[in-house]
Amino acid sequence: MSELAVTVDLSAPTPPYEQVRTQIAGHIATGSLAEGDRLPTVRALAADLGLAVNTVARAYKELEAEGLVTTRRRAGTVVAPGSQSTDVALGRSAAEYAERAIRAGLSESAAVDLVRAALREARA
Repeated sequence: MSELAVTVDLSAPTPPYEQVRTQIAGHIATGSLAEGDRLPTVRALAADLGLAVNTVARAYKELEAEGLVTTRRRAGTVVAPGSQSTDVALGRSAAEYAERAIRAGLSESAAVDLVRAALREARA
């Protein structure tokens, strides 16, 4: 994962931990954070945002309670399996397939034909 885009507006009526939680949940929902992607450490994100460590820890705890992330010693906090909608997960897979097809030199029609054949086989 590259840098996590999260901002906090201290003058907003929404508490900072909720702003962090909402933005990370949004990144997961849209697929910009994928299953298994590692989040920054609580300390690192707190330092980047100029927040107290406990503020970011609360956001991570709430994300974990929602089933969006899991935290393990040594592995850190990662996006949980099954936390993304099927559409987002399939969209990521489709993008990865498209990149691989282009690298392999397939034409668009050949790449689409392979998908159609796979769909026919899956329905059988």
